[in-house]
Amino acid sequence: MHELSITESLVSAILERVEGRVQTVTLVIGRLSGLVPDSVRFCFDVCTQGTRLEGAALDIIDIPGRVRCLTCDVELELPDTILLCTCGSANVDIVGGQELRIKNVEVMV
Repeated sequence: MHELSITESLVSAILERVEGRVQTVTLVIGRLSGLVPDSVRFCFDVCTQGTRLEGAALDIIDIPGRVRCLTCDVELELPDTILLCTCGSANVDIVGGQELRIKNVEVMV
């Protein structure tokens, strides 16, 4: 489960840069990032135990996968991780949905 090591890194980064008790963390996770949001939620609860992030809410913004077909030159949103154009071509460039970033951290005052 690579979500655990990635979530550990995210929690460490927040703890290094933010002072005080954290109330909410907002992550942006693209559907083509290879991460399962429910697994990240579970790992977040595990990784934050005993830290200033324990009990913090985790909000996840889901970014759909987007590709540009090199065969028919159409850009489309993908419903899943299967990189196929509606024309049937797998000759696509990924143009969105691989994101993983911390968008916001709210700290209790």
